[in-house]
Amino acid sequence: MYEVFEQLLQKFGVTTADVCKATGIGQSTMSNWKTRRNLISGKNAQLIADYFGISVDYLMTGKEKEGGEKYYLNEETSKMAQDIFENRELRLLFDAARDAEPEDLKAVHNMLLALKRKEQHYDD
Repeated sequence: MYEVFEQLLQKFGVTTADVCKATGIGQSTMSNWKTRRNLISGKNAQLIADYFGISVDYLMTGKEKEGGEKYYLNEETSKMAQDIFENRELRLLFDAARDAEPEDLKAVHNMLLALKRKEQHYDD
């Protein structure tokens, strides 16, 4: 099971420290899990699974149960979440936008659209 965790770290380009910071799981807990190779609480397994957007079954076995529940019921939402997770710049924007006022979000959206149009103009 820890091997699956290591594969996820590589796939998503994050460190154990990143996961600990985001989930609140202690470094010593992760170290114990690595050393014992098979012991982790159900609560911590769920926190890690949620962080990576996978099921606990996948974390434990490296495989999804057939017909198992998906974390996101909507495929578009799942793709967006995965894109944000895999792209550091998108994560930074998403994190910054969480506490922003709606009018500030609209202003940033308009600025990004203007930059995109400007870039397209230069490409022509």
